[in-house]
Amino acid sequence: MTFTELMEHAAQGFDALGAGVLVVGLLWSVGLALRTWRSAGGRPAYQALRESFGGVLLLSLEVLVAADLIRTVAVAPTTQNVAVLGLIVLIRTFLSFSLQVEIDGALPWRRALTSGAVNIARATTRAREASADGG
Repeated sequence: MTFTELMEHAAQGFDALGAGVLVVGLLWSVGLALRTWRSAGGRPAYQALRESFGGVLLLSLEVLVAADLIRTVAVAPTTQNVAVLGLIVLIRTFLSFSLQVEIDGALPWRRALTSGAVNIARATTRAREASADGG
């Protein structure tokens, strides 16, 4: 197996991981929202779903960018591929920024920056607290 083939497999692994994060994260977010809905009602459940799935989207975008980086830098480092990677990173950065503002409800420089994993943990903690208060 050549280095290029190995890196292509690594990039495919990151693609699969990114897709897996989305699927598992969606299931986790829906379960969290249902648990919150049963104990605290609709509005907190909706907020838990938004925060947790928003965090999942951010995390999966980061993993998918890693796959694109590996594919471009190690597999086919042409000028055209680097330009395409730059465009992909720019679009995903805009999406990440937009999602973060949507989740936090504030611009990043007005609130501490957090990662997708922190958003998922925060939503999970709030859902547990809502369950403890309501149940």
